[in-house]
Amino acid sequence: MEENRIAIVAIIVENADAVMDLNSILHEFSSYIIGRMGIPYREKNLSLISIAVDAPNDVISTMTGKLGQLEGITVKAAYSKK
Repeated sequence: MEENRIAIVAIIVENADAVMDLNSILHEFSSYIIGRMGIPYREKNLSLISIAVDAPNDVISTMTGKLGQLEGITVKAAYSKK
């Protein structure tokens, strides 16, 4: 069994039409999500979201891959060294 990793997933939402799909993907992986923070930046017409996760590496990669395929969504993950 693969060991879990702790990561922060940073998401920039520049296309509000993608939010429903984004939330659907996050719901799919909700059992791995520790917490979520969203910041709307109305002046720039975008949102910044950070997701803290505790999951196997392949699960994090699958989640970020699905999110990254959405139009107007940019996603990056930063992993704990532990």
